[in-house]
Amino acid sequence: AQTSAAGSTQRALTTANGRDISFWSWTAKGRKRGTILFSHGAASTPRHYEQVLQRWADAGYEVHAPLHVDSTEHPRTAEFVGLASWSARIEDMRALSAMLGGAAYVAAGHSFGALTALALGGAVGLVPEGITGPLRDLKTQAIIALSPPAPMAVLVGEAGYNAPAVPLFLQTGTRDIPTGSTQADAWKGHLAPYEAAKEDGHHYALVLNEVTHYFGGLIGRPDAAGPPSSSALEQFQSLSSLFLAAATQSDGKARRKLQSLAVNDGTVGLHHK
Repeated sequence: AQTSAAGSTQRALTTANGRDISFWSWTAKGRKRGTILFSHGAASTPRHYEQVLQRWADAGYEVHAPLHVDSTEHPRTAEFVGLASWSARIEDMRALSAMLGGAAYVAAGHSFGALTALALGGAVGLVPEGITGPLRDLKTQAIIALSPPAPMAVLVGEAGYNAPAVPLFLQTGTRDIPTGSTQADAWKGHLAPYEAAKEDGHHYALVLNEVTHYFGGLIGRPDAAGPPSSSALEQFQSLSSLFLAAATQSDGKARRKLQSLAVNDGTVGLHHK
């Protein structure tokens, strides 16, 4: 294992089919409140989410984040063409889940990684080639999904998303426009998993004004167009920490705080149902 200057430790694991994976771990600060498995965006790497993952660790959560095969930093990325990386992502997360034994965890991710997290939480029905059984992991206790992809014929399937089986905290921004789209409101497609969720009081969607897919280069892609949305990322981190407390600790105070901040009367702000 190797420890980075920022405090994460690089470790190794083997998937069920014998493929080696690298992952980074952040140790929970103080009393451990739970565990988060984080899936990075397409072509990215865990280190481009360092400040988000460290913030969760500081809040008391152990965090593990694999380097998926579609990362530009993965040594075997050329071997996984097209949807082969989707199957490999599920394998990676299943290996990390197995590492935890019977312990529950929160599935979190950004973009392609948000889709991965949603699958573990029961919100995606399309099983990729080479994967057996349902995608849902019954040990997943909640989902944090930053900018999940809109429903499409590939990956999410024509039917789109199912209702998540566990509490959901979803984030997007009003400048989170999918590549190739020319519609100003195309960012709303990222809300599909929240819209599919049942009105049971455990689901949230945070819409941040003027925020792009990468928060102006603060997460996922440091070279993404700016300016950096520092205050918006701070808002996400603060609210997601409240959500973690409510979803994993049955923290009534945190739940009431979240619900008091919900607006539900427009596109920008925190929505709750």
